[in-house]
Amino acid sequence: MTEFKDTYGPWAIVTGASSGIGVEFARQLAAKGLNLILIARRKDRLDALAEELSGKHQITVKTLEVDLGASDFLEKVREGTDGLEVGLLVNNAGVAVNGPLHKPDLEKQLQMLHVNCTAPMVLAHEFANQMIARQKGGIIFTASVSSFFPVPYVGHYAATKAYGLFLAASLNYELRKDNIHVQAICPGYTESEMTEKVRAKKMSAQAVVKESLDKLGRKSVVIAGLKNKLMVWFMTKFFSTEALARIGGRMMEK
Repeated sequence: MTEFKDTYGPWAIVTGASSGIGVEFARQLAAKGLNLILIARRKDRLDALAEELSGKHQITVKTLEVDLGASDFLEKVREGTDGLEVGLLVNNAGVAVNGPLHKPDLEKQLQMLHVNCTAPMVLAHEFANQMIARQKGGIIFTASVSSFFPVPYVGHYAATKAYGLFLAASLNYELRKDNIHVQAICPGYTESEMTEKVRAKKMSAQAVVKESLDKLGRKSVVIAGLKNKLMVWFMTKFFSTEALARIGGRMMEK
């Protein structure tokens, strides 16, 4: 735990920290002794989590009410982190818009693009420069197993997650000389608000986050869970992109 804190502390940012995987990242990082900056739109949830974690682990927790889809989000993050030494950025916030690309309102599709792609890139750019000055640190992107496949009817969502996957793998290579570790954690269905109506078997957020943090610095792409690892390996090894689109489309239509 001391080694983790020395490398990725003293402060960690977690976006999308008001529910699901984001809450679990906050809890497990707090248990490792890192001070936290929790970012989301639902301030009441952030404040409740901050009170829980600061009391339990004797750490300092700041909460920032920020909409990552807004044009001024970076200014608010800069104000809230001014003077703090951020050693770990967890780009976890995400939005899912389901259905054929042309049916949901265009503004919703653009909002997903901003939250899932633009904001993580901007934050990585901002804090990578600070980590380079420290010559250590880490950045985690919450991607998805859908990053590996075309998925009709949620194609835009899958594409935004593929962006995070490829950006993380590329940044890990670029920044490794500066002792900065970058990772894409790729879960399948995970217990969260986003998957409440999904009937498929789900991993716990606790298991997903544990696998991510255990492998940070060792693997730049982490597929959470053995079943998901085997599925991605099999599908990408034996099927073309066109075939995967047909398979995914038929599954989504059922």
